[in-house]
Amino acid sequence: MIDVVVMFFLFGLAAGLLRSELKLPASLYDTLSLFLLLAIGLKGGEGLAQQALGPLLPQLLAVIALGVLQTFIAFAILRVLAGFGRADAAATAAHYGSVSVATFAVGVNWLLSRNIAFEPQLTIFLAVMEVPAIVVGIVLARGVGRQTQWGALAHEAFLGKGVTLLLGGMAIGWAAGPEGLAPIKGFFYELFKGALALFLLEMGLIVSRQAGELRRSGAALAGFALVMPLLSAALGLGCGLLLGLSTGGLTLLATLAASASYIAVPAAMRLAIPEAKPALSLAAVLGVTFPFNILAGIPLYHRLAVQLSGAP
Repeated sequence: MIDVVVMFFLFGLAAGLLRSELKLPASLYDTLSLFLLLAIGLKGGEGLAQQALGPLLPQLLAVIALGVLQTFIAFAILRVLAGFGRADAAATAAHYGSVSVATFAVGVNWLLSRNIAFEPQLTIFLAVMEVPAIVVGIVLARGVGRQTQWGALAHEAFLGKGVTLLLGGMAIGWAAGPEGLAPIKGFFYELFKGALALFLLEMGLIVSRQAGELRRSGAALAGFALVMPLLSAALGLGCGLLLGLSTGGLTLLATLAASASYIAVPAAMRLAIPEAKPALSLAAVLGVTFPFNILAGIPLYHRLAVQLSGAP
């Protein structure tokens, strides 16, 4: 059965395709984003407070390498097989080497609703995997040159809203621990699923607006947007096995790898590669990859994780 929060996404998608007048206030969408990022950060920080941080460094290096590898693979596919120009291929590849907080939130909800445990450091993976792809995408498009606004890009990448809220929430959760977080758990944990449902309703409306651009972009882009998350999920599962993650951790790392950014990377690409066409990247990410991951990808990645880990 389809998860109830995904039903909200389908409702928003149908309403948008039927050209309904349904629209969530922009301020509500921003508030929901803030709430979800903080809730994810707090939960990750709470888990980290109960374990040693020393073994995390090699794991962080591994997932950074994973994101870099994904970006190179996506660039090669777009240049060689899809015939994209260098700027568009690099910008789109950066989206697919980075990660989606919304997809991660759906994955977390999918696991929690089935009482499947996962490692708390996955939240840190979410934060660190967002940045390397941006740098690699810029280098693929331009090389390392003085004309690139590295200072502005570093600020956008490391101090953007998403990374700041995630790391801030994690720091609070780690410092407070389970006992310190007890007074606010009812707000941030119990309301998580309801907030995610409303957020996905708006995401459905946003995705519906990409249908026209996707048709104009042709079958090559749609095919890439469907194949790339499968390749990335396979890489994520392999990386997770090397790191010794649990079945839930494997599922979530595969979900992270299969996701693609639609917030942080577009903003950075507008600064660094202004000649790239953002409509192409967003049509692929929002029109195909995001819906595929939350509707079919996450259950698929979990089945593969179960088979690979030998879990009952």
